[in-house]
Amino acid sequence: MIFQRLIWAALAAALLVGSVQSGVQRWQAVPIIQAAEVYEGQKAETPAAPLAAMAHAHAEGAAPAHEHGTAEEWAPTDGAERIFWTWVANVLYAFSMALLVFAVMGVCLWRGTAMRSLPLGLLVAAAGWLSFHFLPSLGLHAEIPGMDAARLGSRQGWWVLAAGSAALACVSLAGLRGPSRWAAAAAWLALPFVVGAPHISADPLAGFSGEAQAQLRELGTQFIWATTWLSLSFWVSMGLVCGAAFQRWLRPVMAATFERARPLASAGKAVNP
Repeated sequence: MIFQRLIWAALAAALLVGSVQSGVQRWQAVPIIQAAEVYEGQKAETPAAPLAAMAHAHAEGAAPAHEHGTAEEWAPTDGAERIFWTWVANVLYAFSMALLVFAVMGVCLWRGTAMRSLPLGLLVAAAGWLSFHFLPSLGLHAEIPGMDAARLGSRQGWWVLAAGSAALACVSLAGLRGPSRWAAAAAWLALPFVVGAPHISADPLAGFSGEAQAQLRELGTQFIWATTWLSLSFWVSMGLVCGAAFQRWLRPVMAATFERARPLASAGKAVNP
């Protein structure tokens, strides 16, 4: 029963949060992406270009690759088809994150938290924002179409390191006691930057010149802020919706299940001291 409730609650949260995400994305990020795509045809090949992975973070959690000189891959056409598939991607991403948020909230409940569901959901969502956006974005900014970047595999590996380190920092703060938890959290947060994020030595916009390069730099700055607000809206919405859904559909069942399990665990310890 808990599994069914978990899936339906996550699906309901994903439909709501994914739809909100699509609307904010359409308002904040899409105009910048479309403006940058106008200049992509003006890009000249540079010595650094073949070495750079032509991948761009067009939206939260998505990085479609643009490879020159290879067969063109399928892409949705502009208009209704692109809007629909963007919405589908956002809902699927929100579904996976909702499952993660519910799982963490369930662990907190099992550990005996007395925090109400809504503040707990917002707290878990804040940890998600720190792990999946804020810390990784300090080393690897969101990129507009046309920018050169380091090899895709290197960037993905560093992103995983940054996200995992931020998550472990949150676990250290929640699970450890005493001053050592702050030291452990600080060490985890510093680790990705000790390793260093992968960047190319050349100018990412070296293939452009004149007005196109100036416009793309300005669009790049706007895109960094747009993706930051986009991520904030996603995680705030996720915290609010998951907090309400957890209280309504999951917390009563989980609390009852944990209460029944505790006497059995105590009995097992008494038999096997």
